[in-house]
Amino acid sequence: MAHRLLRARADAASLSGSPLWRWLGLVPFALFVLLFLILPVLYLVQGAFQTPQGQFTFDNLRALASPAIANAYSLSIRLSLVSAGLGALFGLLLCYALLHGGLPAWLRHAFTTFSGVASNFAGVPLAFAFIATLGRLGLVTVLLRDLFGINLYASGFSLFSFWGLALTYLYFQLPLMLLIITPAMQGLKREWQEAAESLGASRAQYWRRVALPVLTPSVLSCFMLLFANAFGTLATVVALTGANFPVVPILLFQQIRGNVLYNPNLGFALALGMVVIMVVTNLLYFVLRARAERWQR
Repeated sequence: MAHRLLRARADAASLSGSPLWRWLGLVPFALFVLLFLILPVLYLVQGAFQTPQGQFTFDNLRALASPAIANAYSLSIRLSLVSAGLGALFGLLLCYALLHGGLPAWLRHAFTTFSGVASNFAGVPLAFAFIATLGRLGLVTVLLRDLFGINLYASGFSLFSFWGLALTYLYFQLPLMLLIITPAMQGLKREWQEAAESLGASRAQYWRRVALPVLTPSVLSCFMLLFANAFGTLATVVALTGANFPVVPILLFQQIRGNVLYNPNLGFALALGMVVIMVVTNLLYFVLRARAERWQR
């Protein structure tokens, strides 16, 4: 009996130590990726090269060069670049202030927790929050007009314009930048600053010649992540502007669900273009991230 028990334990230990058993936990994730990422991408690639009757064609890809669609891609890329650039710049400054500004630890933790929530606050709730704040009759708009005589909309600002959307995007881009750049800034070693100071460098020289060059790959990789985050945003734009701001996700939505512009195969081609841009963006992110991690070893 004891011999059988020892044999069963040995078999169980052998099974749990086998590579097949250790990789078994990845099966649900692999199935999820297959069903909701790989197969849909293959489906849209197939649809992008087909007519509504199922015949092979390049017409859908040629249509991407039409002025309306080219302008939509240009508008989406410019909006993503601006919101990512501003988010990366001010997020970096915010992170520096939090880590090196002498703030109490409880305030830093509270700010980080809030950033985790704010980075996921987008879509319709975010749009209505900005309308209530900076709309034509928003709280801040009315207070600035009545208390200080500043009329935002008379000066040319509009929440429903390019810069209004960029400002709205910053609400989730800034906290996202703070969350992903903080580990990199915390990874700056104290010994590097002490070595620079022992050689006579000032604090500004340390940041300009040591810290910022080390942080540059991390900042650029964060910028690529913010760009990808902004490029696929749809609900916020729709809630703020309806269909009057023709970025690529809105055109895609119109082609798949619209009544007038209904053309699913052109929608598949638009989605394929977005996938290509996102793949390039993520590849650049991984390359820059690999360079940034050299300093963390």
